[in-house]
Amino acid sequence: MTYTIIGGDGKEYGPITASDIRQWIIEGRINAQSLVKAESDAEFRLLEKFPEFADAFAGHAPGTIAPLSSTTVAEDDYELDLGGCISRGYGLFKDHFGTLFLSVLVLFAVPIAASAVVNVTLIAGLMKAFHAPIASVLIGILAVVLNAFISGPLGGGFYLVYLKTIRGETTGVGEIFTGFQKRYSQLFLGALVVGLVGALCMSPFSYVAAEKINPITEQLQHLQAQPATPEEMGKLMSQMFSAYVSALPILLVCMIPMTYLTVCWQFTLALIMDKQLGFGAAMRTSWKRVNQHWWQVFGLMILVGLVSVAGVFACGIGILFTLPIGFAAMMFGYETIFSGKKD
Repeated sequence: MTYTIIGGDGKEYGPITASDIRQWIIEGRINAQSLVKAESDAEFRLLEKFPEFADAFAGHAPGTIAPLSSTTVAEDDYELDLGGCISRGYGLFKDHFGTLFLSVLVLFAVPIAASAVVNVTLIAGLMKAFHAPIASVLIGILAVVLNAFISGPLGGGFYLVYLKTIRGETTGVGEIFTGFQKRYSQLFLGALVVGLVGALCMSPFSYVAAEKINPITEQLQHLQAQPATPEEMGKLMSQMFSAYVSALPILLVCMIPMTYLTVCWQFTLALIMDKQLGFGAAMRTSWKRVNQHWWQVFGLMILVGLVSVAGVFACGIGILFTLPIGFAAMMFGYETIFSGKKD
């Protein structure tokens, strides 16, 4: 059963589960006088009127209702313990292997399966309709749009699973799909806007790569299908090297805003799902808090990347075991930045 709650700011929040309500009681965000409506109810009634939550108020004195909005985000300064995030991420993965491991599999398998056929059709159509460099840029942008329909809500549910695991709340792999039931439009828009900005940052390099590198790649593939002289292969490899060298400065320039914005908006989906923020408020909140210590968050992302890459060297499949550690480390960082938890 799910419930809808009227927060201290007079706004409705939900649908949420019984476990969410119990957690909010513990956090002091709601109390016995909060107005709640079960999915089977026609009207709101006091939370104390719900017998299933009578035991939840034991030891909790009545208090004011905290608005379920951006005011629940920690506003004090913070200090990220980068090594501590990684070690706690490893500990969490070790203690909750099944849930975290399977959640990562679902996070990557579902979008790949859903987009495989669409992307093949999309690429073929655009390559026929547009000049190759322009088609390459459009493919990148449209891929972001299509991907956002799934990656947004799926990512929100994924982060919720990790955060609930960190907080000791009951959760499971199935909760990764919660974003398709709650906050779908906001999660979609969050993934869409962040993804489009990233695609636009990289569009100059995509254009140049399609114009200079892709034709040479196609020639190499053609030569692999038929005998080629060493001279022909050497000439193409030399052209490929020159193309990459000429495109490298453009890539580096594109990576500067791309990297900065990726770090700033790293926690957008988690904030939408966890703090019940709209996508715009989530992006602004992530931007504001991350920029207090941008280099620390960037350093955490670098460490997480190194941990994840280390799994590639374990026959490739090792990344399935290092990625959950990395995601857990990022969520421990999230707790410090946005919830003020430094344990």
